[in-house]
Amino acid sequence: MPAFLIADIDVKDDEVFAKYRTANPDIVNKFGGQYVALGGGEVEVLEGDWYPRRTLIIAFPDMDALRGFYRSPEYEELRKVRWASADSRLVAIEGLPEPRDRP
Repeated sequence: MPAFLIADIDVKDDEVFAKYRTANPDIVNKFGGQYVALGGGEVEVLEGDWYPRRTLIIAFPDMDALRGFYRSPEYEELRKVRWASADSRLVAIEGLPEPRDRP
């Protein structure tokens, strides 16, 4: 089943974060990930008190691939760059085997 990494990132230092932004796609690709949504588009809060700053969604073939990406030595180093330049919230969620009208 597909798996999705959903991140809400509040960049505090654009100059340092640029290194993360540049290097991350290569690591995502290595683990079969594809960007589904990336930051700059329109965000509308429909309910609740969550006001995401820069949201991204990355689809991976499965949860093992997502975990492989997140735990890889390459991303471990890059994660330190993100931590130094942004406040972040990340979740991993397993998708449905096939699209459905409703759960």
